Amino acid sequence: MTESRRKVVPVLFLLLGAAVMAVPFLVTVANSLKTFEQYISVPPQWLPNPVEWANYGEVLQREPLFWRFAMNSFVVAGLSVVGCLLTSSMVGFALARLRLPGRQALLAVALGTMALPTVITIVPSFVLYRQLGWLDTHAPLILPYSLGTAFGIFLMRQAFLTIPRELLEAATVDGANPWRAFWRTQLPLVRPQLATLGVFTFMASWGAVLEPTIYLTSEEKFTLPIGVISLQGQYMGNEQIVAAAALLSLVPMLIIFVAAQRYFIRGVVSSGLKG
Repeated sequence: MTESRRKVVPVLFLLLGAAVMAVPFLVTVANSLKTFEQYISVPPQWLPNPVEWANYGEVLQREPLFWRFAMNSFVVAGLSVVGCLLTSSMVGFALARLRLPGRQALLAVALGTMALPTVITIVPSFVLYRQLGWLDTHAPLILPYSLGTAFGIFLMRQAFLTIPRELLEAATVDGANPWRAFWRTQLPLVRPQLATLGVFTFMASWGAVLEPTIYLTSEEKFTLPIGVISLQGQYMGNEQIVAAAALLSLVPMLIIFVAAQRYFIRGVVSSGLKG
C-alpha cells in the first residue's frame, strides 16, 4: 500500500468527525436566519428563504441586557485569564526549576484534581462562597482560575523544562533572585504556552454555564451563556432570535482563537517535548 493510500483512511475519519461536529453549528446558523414560520415548518426547511438578517439586529438593538451580559463575561473571562497565567506560570516554574521538597508529590496531587468532576466539588464550593458572602457576585467565577488550574500548572511546568537550565544558572550568577530570573529570563521564552493557556482559560470561563447558574441570581450580573438561556422565556415563539443571540455569544471566542492561533499550535506541540 502506498503512502498516499495509507493516509486516505485517517483523512476520511477526520472529515467524518469534522462533519459530525459542524452539522449542529450549521443548523443553528440556518435557524438564526429564518422567520419563525420557517423555523417551525414541517417538513423542516433547512435553508432560510428569505434570509432574516434582522434577527441579529433584534438582539443587538432591542435587548439592552445582552450588552450587560457580554460585559460581565468580558470582565470574568479577562480577570480569569490574567490570574491563571500569572499563578500557573509561577507554580509551574517552581515545580520545574526550584529545589522544593516533595515537588513531585505536589505535582501528582495537582494533576489528581483533574480527575474530579466539577459536580463533586460544587456543593462544598457553594458552602464556602456562602460563608464568604460571595454568592451573587463574580468572585466565585474568577477565583478558581486565578488560583491556578491543574492543567495550567502542568502545561507551564512542561514549558519551563524545555528551557536550558544554563540560562537560569547564568541569571543566578549575575545576581538575579528567583523572582527576577523567572520574570526576566524564563517567562518571555514560554509565550506560546502562555497564549495556549490563555485561549483555553478564556474559552472555559466564557462558555461556563454550571457555575454561573448556581452562584448568580441577579439578572444584571448574568454572564452571556446563561443570559442567552434566560432570553428563551422572553422570546418564546421567536426561538430564531435566541439562536442568533447564541451565535453572537461565540464571536469573542472565535476572535481570540484566530488571533492566538499561531502561538496556540506552537504551544500545544512544544508542551509535550519533555516530561
